[in-house]
Amino acid sequence: MNGDWLIRGRDGRLSVYLPTDEAVLCRAEQAPGGPWGPARRIGGEQKLRPGPAFGHGADAYTHLAAWRPTKPGESGLVHSTHFRPRLAALDWVPVGHPDGSGDRTGLPAVTADAQGRAHVFVRNTAGGVSLRAQKQTGGWEPWRDLKGRDVHEQLAAVAGESGLVELFAAVPGALLHWRQEEPGAVPVLQEALETSVRPGTLYALATSAEHTTLFYAEDSGDLCAWRPGAKPVTLLPSAGPGPVSAVRCRLDGHDCTVLAQRSASGRVAFAAYPTEQESAGAWWTESGPQLPSDAVVALALDEEERIVAATLSPSAGHLLLTRRKDEPGLALDAWREV
Repeated sequence: MNGDWLIRGRDGRLSVYLPTDEAVLCRAEQAPGGPWGPARRIGGEQKLRPGPAFGHGADAYTHLAAWRPTKPGESGLVHSTHFRPRLAALDWVPVGHPDGSGDRTGLPAVTADAQGRAHVFVRNTAGGVSLRAQKQTGGWEPWRDLKGRDVHEQLAAVAGESGLVELFAAVPGALLHWRQEEPGAVPVLQEALETSVRPGTLYALATSAEHTTLFYAEDSGDLCAWRPGAKPVTLLPSAGPGPVSAVRCRLDGHDCTVLAQRSASGRVAFAAYPTEQESAGAWWTESGPQLPSDAVVALALDEEERIVAATLSPSAGHLLLTRRKDEPGLALDAWREV
């Protein structure tokens, strides 16, 4: 999976998106903070390839992108929109292939701008990045080649608080950052930062009206935070080998960023610090049971702006959830299976 798979909808209910071998399932709260309903298949009966992407914009609609088999040895990208958790998602719509035809080229990434237009990014056969964006009046713009070279498979797409779309990608020895210069424009390469990057560890989060922060792990294992236009900051050692999830919230009246990651011990590790003030320091605190090695972690805010954490293990099929208690600090309820 790529992107945020735990998402709060416009009606305040939380949804989780669960990939299977050939589909994406969705489970949602029956009411905000209430019991969870059964899993439902997203987008009709279209068979999918592994590795779907999830994203959302200011309108809180969920956008999904995935590869589907088209003919032997070839694949094409499809897109779906899920407007509200209690409604069925739209059927998968073909988006095509960045090179016209061929097999899967990398994990897609998807986000939506301030006007609600989906932007689907994917690595192309030449090793750069391609984009296809929705038109405001319906349909899709043509594929755009954003260039790049030797781009790693995972991309991180996000819409900043301004609604402008940004993209981060890792290449050998560097990070690349693309950004729209105005609404509806094609994102352009703004900056290349020389740094080592552990593949598969990118996570981008809008942290202020002016900035987006990219979290990534260096080859050394240190977790770093980078805001384009400034130097990266080493935040703390990674708790484990996988990606982090992050959310911005208020803790005891302070604007904070909370991180979560599956730790090397198999539990979920949390860290928090004042948003965009990495120099204040952060440290990990572990929580919950030991999880399988393929477990992933996601963070979101519920209708009451409380932190919610979820873990999903594709091999075990277990979905676990916890919420922040109404207490000072980052105290959490007991983890429970839903």
